[in-house]
Amino acid sequence: MPPAELPAHAATGARAEALAAEFLVREGLVIAARNFRTRRGEIDIVARERDTLVFVEVRFRSTAAFGGAAASITPAKRARMRAAACAYLATLGRVPACRFDAILLDALAPARITWLRDILEE
Repeated sequence: MPPAELPAHAATGARAEALAAEFLVREGLVIAARNFRTRRGEIDIVARERDTLVFVEVRFRSTAAFGGAAASITPAKRARMRAAACAYLATLGRVPACRFDAILLDALAPARITWLRDILEE
């Protein structure tokens, strides 16, 4: 279904993910996959930064109510990210260095992007 036919929230999410991917490419990352889905979770963007595989969660929140975009990455969401990343890694011949990042947006504008690295670092 083309983005114009998606429900409003899905079209907004697709636009946020496109902005995030464009931003990451400008920052020197190479996009390896988008919307990698398994029954246990999804990774919005899989990218490579040199020898590191980067799993990226994209969060758009137009309001800071309920904590905003960063707060929406709950422990349950983090667990689903880990599970989806494990499934992605299982498709590779080797396991490279990995990290989990987040791209946060509070408006659909490149200037409003916040990039958080290593969000699952314990």
